[in-house]
Amino acid sequence: MEPSSTEQDLLGTETPEVGEDAAATVNATETLSEEEQNELRKELAKVEEEIQTLSQVLAAKERHLAEIKRKLGINSLQELRQNISKGWQDMTSTSAYKKTSDTLSQAGQKASAAFSSVGSVITKKLEDVKNSPTFKSFEEKVENLKYKVGGTKPVGGDFGEVLNSAANASATETITEQTQEESQ
Repeated sequence: MEPSSTEQDLLGTETPEVGEDAAATVNATETLSEEEQNELRKELAKVEEEIQTLSQVLAAKERHLAEIKRKLGINSLQELRQNISKGWQDMTSTSAYKKTSDTLSQAGQKASAAFSSVGSVITKKLEDVKNSPTFKSFEEKVENLKYKVGGTKPVGGDFGEVLNSAANASATETITEQTQEESQ
């Protein structure tokens, strides 16, 4: 059976297919001499020992770190706060954040100017309505109605005053009626 290019590893040796026996893999170790196998076993043992030593050193360093943090009074919550603070500071210093912030600031200024101009337009329109002949006619009718109901016709006064006095008059009438009902 000829191996295809995908069945060969980088060294050009044949890679066993999924369904093949493990015996085919053992054949690769048979090509190594006894001396090469012993060298590889020694190297394997040495690397495993180094890994174990490094794991022990790392564990000792982690214990030392925890002890230092304990003595300094640094707890997990404080570390989290510091990490969040540092992350926020790092994020706000990025150019993307600055560009976004500037863009939103400009948009806010433009929106504020637009609302201001809309407010002044509405105020002007309300003034135009108040000065229109239709509104003046309505205001006169309300004043005449007040004169007919209340008695004296006020000299001057605007529509707001007329409405306030009409509201006060009806409130006074309601209070008077309640007082009379309670006394009976």
